[in-house]
Amino acid sequence: MASWRGVRMESLVTPEATVEISLAEGEVREPSPDEVIVRVEAAPINPSDLGVMLALGDPGRAEFGGSDECPVVTVPLSPGAFKAVGARVGKPVPLGNEGAGTVVAAGSGDLAQSLSGRLVAVSGGGLYSEYRRASASACLPLPDGITAAQGAAAYVNPVTALGMVETMRSEGHEGLVHTAAASGLGQMLVRLCAEEGVPLVNVVRSPAQVALLREAGAEYVCDSSSENFESELTAALQETGATLAFDAVAGGNLADRILACMERAISAGAEYDIYGADVHKQVYLYGNLDRSATELRRTYGMSWGVAGWLMPRFLQRAGRERVAQLRERVAAGLTSTFATNFTDRVSLAEALKPEAFTAYGRPNTGTKFLVTPNQ
Repeated sequence: MASWRGVRMESLVTPEATVEISLAEGEVREPSPDEVIVRVEAAPINPSDLGVMLALGDPGRAEFGGSDECPVVTVPLSPGAFKAVGARVGKPVPLGNEGAGTVVAAGSGDLAQSLSGRLVAVSGGGLYSEYRRASASACLPLPDGITAAQGAAAYVNPVTALGMVETMRSEGHEGLVHTAAASGLGQMLVRLCAEEGVPLVNVVRSPAQVALLREAGAEYVCDSSSENFESELTAALQETGATLAFDAVAGGNLADRILACMERAISAGAEYDIYGADVHKQVYLYGNLDRSATELRRTYGMSWGVAGWLMPRFLQRAGRERVAQLRERVAAGLTSTFATNFTDRVSLAEALKPEAFTAYGRPNTGTKFLVTPNQ
C-alpha cells in the first residue's frame, strides 16, 4: 500500500492556556476510490486561517522557539479566549483552508482518476502541508496556463464575494455595503459588482485606502475615520438604495453607524413614524477584525437585523448544482475578476519565523502571504 510522508503546520491549544503553532511530520495514507493525494505547491494566508491558527490569541504577544527547521510559535490566551476554545485543548488542528497543487495519486473512482496528474485548487483545510489527501469533489481543475499561485486562492475570497451578491439578490436588497473594503476581498468585490451592475458602497478607514479603491474603480468610498463619514455614507446610501451590509470589523459601533445611516437615507423626506421606516435593514458580521463587543444603540426604528454570515453555510444552502456553477465562474476569472496578488512567499518553516509571523499575524492592506510547502 502506497503512502506519502510529509510535513504540515498545526495549531494546538494547551492546558496551560496557550496556543502552539508548529510543524509535524506524518504519513498520508493511500486515497480511497473517491480521493486524491495533492502535492501542495501554494496556499494563501487568509484572515480565516489566522482565526484557527491563533485560537483568539494576540499575535503581538507571540514567543518564538524551536529550531530553524522546526520552529514553534507560542501565543498566550486570555481567560476569555481560553474558555471559548476549550474544546480544542490537546487536539492539534491542521492549518490552511485552501491551496493548489498537483494530483500525484488518485483513487479508482472516475472523478478521482480524471484528476490524475492535474493541477487543482483544493479546499477543506490542512493545506499548509507538503501532501494532502482530499476528496476529489473538493478539487477544482485549474485551466491551462494557470499556475498554482494563481489558483491557490480560488475558494475563500472569490466564493465569499459571489455569496455576498447572491445573498443580496435572494433577500430582495438593491445594493451592498462592505466594510474593510480595501482588502483583497474588497477589491475583488469592486470588480465583481461592476460586472454585475450591483451598487456597492465601500467603507474604509483611511484616506490612503479611499485613494486605493478609487484607483481600482470604486464609485462610492466612505472613510470611517473622517468627521464627515456619516453624512457621506448617508448620501451614498440614498444614491444606491443599499440596505444590506457585510461587516468584517464586527466589534465596536461600525455596524450601528451603518444601520443609522441606512435609516436616515430611507426616511429622508418621509413622514415621521415612531417605529421607523418600513424597510428592512440588515448587517451581516462575517469577520472579526475588532474583537470588542458589537455596540448597538437601536436608533433606527424596528425594521433591522444583525446576524452572522458564513460562506460555507451559504454554500450548503445554495446546493450542489449552484456551487458547481460558481466554481466554474471562479476558474474562468482567476486572472481577472478573481485574481489575487501576493506580496510575500514563505516556506512552512519561514512562516513561523518572527519576521513573517509578525507581518501576517496582523493583516495590513496591501500585504498578502503565500505559503509554498514544497519549497
